[in-house]
Amino acid sequence: MKMNHRMVCALAVVTLLVSVLIPVCANAQVLAGDQLKKVTPTNYFFAGQVASVQARNSTGLKNTAGKLVLVGLVDTSGYATAIAEKYQGFLITETKLTFDGATLEPGAYGFGFKDGKFTVMNVAGTNVFSIAAQNDDEIKHPVPLKFEKSGTRYRLYDGRKFVYVNAD
Repeated sequence: MKMNHRMVCALAVVTLLVSVLIPVCANAQVLAGDQLKKVTPTNYFFAGQVASVQARNSTGLKNTAGKLVLVGLVDTSGYATAIAEKYQGFLITETKLTFDGATLEPGAYGFGFKDGKFTVMNVAGTNVFSIAAQNDDEIKHPVPLKFEKSGTRYRLYDGRKFVYVNAD
């Protein structure tokens, strides 16, 4: 087959796009070890107080654009009962997130899993949204908090409870 100038240019453009896009897509990942330690805060401000972050119960991910999403449990012992009942930890995102229909803009939030719901609050403690959490009875060793890749989305787990998160 004889290639003309336009076909050669089109092939060059496609090759360039593929070489640029494949490494970007390959960068999407759940953070672990030192990657996570470098970006996890030690304290978090929420509802007028500062709480210690439980680094061992923190998780994060980096999406295909290199934007971070960080989630971690905090020590809520100093909070009023009304807040401590629904607030478990922090959620910091550099990208827009979707959770089964609910949208969350980049920013810093509090969250909690309670009574079959996943609730996200702004830093003043006001609810932003609340959605139903699902239960994963198949999970062998539940942990307090983790992200897990699930197709094109992620699952944010709190033990056996989880919600789907899209970070791209």
